[in-house]
Amino acid sequence: MIRHLNPVSMPAPVAPLYAQISIAPAGALAFIAGQVAIDADGRLVGKDDHRLQAEQCFRNLRDAVDALGVGTEHVVRMGLHVVRHSNELVGSIFEAGHAVFGQGWPVCASLFLGVEALGHSDWLVEIDAIVSLPPDFDRLACC
Repeated sequence: MIRHLNPVSMPAPVAPLYAQISIAPAGALAFIAGQVAIDADGRLVGKDDHRLQAEQCFRNLRDAVDALGVGTEHVVRMGLHVVRHSNELVGSIFEAGHAVFGQGWPVCASLFLGVEALGHSDWLVEIDAIVSLPPDFDRLACC
């Protein structure tokens, strides 16, 4: 359903965690809002800890994809926004994602962006996504 391309005329991805281009068939898209490190009980997870916050963000993202009744292979774009980004954080952020997704990591077109601040001073990581829904999609798995 979703095709990922890495044209030879473009640089190869620096890691197998993304593709240069994701192609989704025409149809419905779901836009998952930026997920921060707030758990289902409304508590912040991992104050002052990028890795713990990233893990909760990925859990929230996984739960949103699950609620759509599709798998992570339907994620066509993911944006990661990290406060006080440094090269040292990259590994721990992706380790957090692998802790949540395992082999189901959503390979897709992606963005990893260092930012000055997010919507609240305690938030260190925010992750949003776009999901391509199958043609027969007609209702949410959760509702």
